[in-house]
Amino acid sequence: MSNNEKKELLKEAIIKILSGIMLLGALLFIPAGDLHWRNGWLLMAILFVPMFAAGIIMLIKAPGLLKSRLRAKESQGEQKEVIALSGLMFIAAFVLAGLTYRFRWMQLPETVIWAAVVVFLLAYCLFGEVLRENRYLSRVIEVQEDQTVVDTGLYGIVRHPMYSATVLLFLSMPLVLGSLPSFVIMLAYIPIIAKRIRNEEMVLEKELKGYTEYKGKVRYRLIPFIW
Repeated sequence: MSNNEKKELLKEAIIKILSGIMLLGALLFIPAGDLHWRNGWLLMAILFVPMFAAGIIMLIKAPGLLKSRLRAKESQGEQKEVIALSGLMFIAAFVLAGLTYRFRWMQLPETVIWAAVVVFLLAYCLFGEVLRENRYLSRVIEVQEDQTVVDTGLYGIVRHPMYSATVLLFLSMPLVLGSLPSFVIMLAYIPIIAKRIRNEEMVLEKELKGYTEYKGKVRYRLIPFIW
């Protein structure tokens, strides 16, 4: 990848991160009615600082991976539905977290909040390891040219370790925000991601050589010994 292409990629990544900061900030702080909401800023920090650092590392070491991670437009109808449901879930959960803070609804104790911060950061590390292991890890369901089955490391434990990491990330977010009602909303991510996994595996079995044999080798999709 040329230097000009890398500059364009960096520009795109920065624009997406800044857009994400503004969107999440609006969803959290407008319902909260208070820019001094500590938990809101805490989530913003642990979400976007590692995200920016990971983007820089990918730009230097794996720009092709960063490019595929920035592409988020699904072509399959079923996956478009999954994306839409996820978007509605996030909007509802973050707005409700802000309202929970404003009206003091069922707020969680400090010990739960800081335990959730630890889980969130560990899940981020897990996500980073998945990115390191699998250079084909696109945000859309597709089989790339010359793609092969990755069956080592975390992929030797579960077939979709990236989604395992996102479950931990997303379920810890409302706990960092101190909102039990928001956590209940975010539980909807479990059936949503299960739907995505089933469709993704149909595509991989059809288009990725060796994936059927891999399924026989690694039994669990998301959580070892459970599913």
